[in-house]
Amino acid sequence: MTEKSKQLAKIISLLLGIAISLFLYFVNPFGVEHTANKVLAVAGLMITWWVLEALPMPVVALLPLVLFPLLNISKLDAAASGYANPVIFLFMGGFMLGLAIEKWNLHRRIALNIVRLTGTSGDRIVLGFILATGLLSMWLSNTATTMMMFPIALSVIHVMKENNAGNGSIANFSLTIMLAIAYASNIGGIATIIGTPPNVAYIGYIEKKFPGSQVDFMSWMLLCTPLSLLLLLCLYWVMVKWLFPNRIKSDTATKELIRNEIIKLGPLSVAEKRVLIIFICTAFLWITRAIINDAQSLFKLDDTIIALLCALSLFICPSGKKEMNKEDDAGSILEWGDTSKMAWGILLLFGGGISLAGALENAGLIEQMGGWLAQFSSNGFVMVLVITVVTIFLSEVMSNVAQVIVFAPVVTSLAIALKMDPLLLGIPMTLAASCASMLPMGTPPNAIVFASGYIKLKHMTKAGLIMNIISIILITLFSWFLLPLLMRV
Repeated sequence: MTEKSKQLAKIISLLLGIAISLFLYFVNPFGVEHTANKVLAVAGLMITWWVLEALPMPVVALLPLVLFPLLNISKLDAAASGYANPVIFLFMGGFMLGLAIEKWNLHRRIALNIVRLTGTSGDRIVLGFILATGLLSMWLSNTATTMMMFPIALSVIHVMKENNAGNGSIANFSLTIMLAIAYASNIGGIATIIGTPPNVAYIGYIEKKFPGSQVDFMSWMLLCTPLSLLLLLCLYWVMVKWLFPNRIKSDTATKELIRNEIIKLGPLSVAEKRVLIIFICTAFLWITRAIINDAQSLFKLDDTIIALLCALSLFICPSGKKEMNKEDDAGSILEWGDTSKMAWGILLLFGGGISLAGALENAGLIEQMGGWLAQFSSNGFVMVLVITVVTIFLSEVMSNVAQVIVFAPVVTSLAIALKMDPLLLGIPMTLAASCASMLPMGTPPNAIVFASGYIKLKHMTKAGLIMNIISIILITLFSWFLLPLLMRV
């Protein structure tokens, strides 16, 4: 697309959003009262601009700060409260932990060692990349994980091409390893609350809507980590045993490449050790938070406090640089300059989404929509299935974060109207939003690997459709049978 056509598409998208907003305001097709109609017009504008990417998503997320006070929907301080939701600081702490892991190359060491342990035949290399990518994506963003694994995968493909004796399909191997990185990044992210932005967006909404809800880091992992691992195993089977078998046997050159990359890293540096200790302590506190709180009354931990303690520790703890190079000044593990790489826009996006959801709810629009949808289903299991199917295919063409922000209040009101636990519809909706696999624009990892040139659209669509179907089945079953045992609002 040329620069001129891009500008034209942007202008059309902006005008279309304004046109939809004005139509909702002046025509009032749903016949709602005046304040609700104004909120609906703002929502129409934001959702249209999000879907069409008329402006950067974080910029669109700032609209409530301007339009809500301007249109007398709410005061500025009320509109701004969503941008200071505790869950935003939870994700900020998770971002900073990810920055530290990446800054000191701990992520690369973990990935290379997992590949070394799995072996170097074609199938085992793919399995190694799936496991390494999935594990890292539990703690880093799916986009950062894909960007980190991408050059390693390209190096392995290059070595396999140069040293292959003709005993297998290099084309299938290259295709599979690229698809595996993208899909494993998405799947691994659902295992923890901080693993992918939609999880954080939904938990932020639930904690504000139901302050006493039993959704913490540990309960999320108990449900979603087994689901994530099962999906990763299904991904391996679908890729290498069914759709694109490569039949490449173990190769000494690939073993040598992995071994040399690990040797280049050298032993664990002091900084890596300290990041690893902070990471382990943070994960331990997240997992045992409820036990610690029950055992004493001096203080009460929650997931956000733990994430911020982790972030503060990274800025306080020295990196130990002087021990490695006497000429360098010792600095902290993280310096403030490192945060320039952080996705601040995602935090603004969460804030705007929470502010919009609050306005929709206060105007009574969410309750009305949930009640209207409730008339179409009398079966809880079918409703969970329908929500999962709609979400996973809609997320192929819509930002998964924006999707969760918009639909979290809707499915919550629908669940209440059906006299169901809101989590029973909200959790599958959130998980499905991260499993889009058919199109390059479905998630950033899909777009990154598609740009490699090893994947044709027909391959991604074929593999993605199968993974979508598997995800729908497993998410629906896990949510219906296991979720009520682990969480409730």
